[in-house]
Amino acid sequence: MSKAKYVSLAVIRRLPKYYRYLGELMNSDVDRISSVELGKQIGFTSSQIRQDLSCFGEFGQQGYGYNVADLYHEINCILGLSKQYNVVIIGAGNIGQAVANYHGFNKMGYSIAALFDKNPKVVGINIKDIEIRDIDTLDEYLINNEAHIGVICVPSNNAQDVCDILIRNNIKAIWNFAPIDLSAPDDITIENVHLADSLFILTYLSNTKLIG
Repeated sequence: MSKAKYVSLAVIRRLPKYYRYLGELMNSDVDRISSVELGKQIGFTSSQIRQDLSCFGEFGQQGYGYNVADLYHEINCILGLSKQYNVVIIGAGNIGQAVANYHGFNKMGYSIAALFDKNPKVVGINIKDIEIRDIDTLDEYLINNEAHIGVICVPSNNAQDVCDILIRNNIKAIWNFAPIDLSAPDDITIENVHLADSLFILTYLSNTKLIG
């Protein structure tokens, strides 16, 4: 695989879908697939697939298509999934617990290392054998333990304070479930998951189809 050039965020956001479908093909013992066949399954055009993959190198052979296992491995490396990541979750309410309980993360290299909350009713409770810690100990924990990703699942009025704690402890990747846009230096990567935004888009698209 050649070194990646600048790639648009739209292309990056399509990679997980390629990765997921290729994994399903591997589980179905499919050895190779053409861009046309892959496009029919995913819902993209074959030219879109070829254009997206060309951002990262040359994959596949004309008349043969793609080796499913090889392409799956290449996208795994592109996404950085060949590494292991320690994840800390701040906010052990419904969303935080749902993230912590998702069984697929460990398989993909994401280890839930610690959970934090300020509610004394949940501090001390175990989620998947991980004790929920008092949020006042977050700074101390990050100083003494290696963490790569911070997950913010607190109310919007507390989210920026939590973000600031993560930043000053050298956490460069933040997954934000709070319904607020966070302020951070340019070297910090924040992925916002605004559930209402997704629901609004669903509502718009469904109404558009009804009108059409």
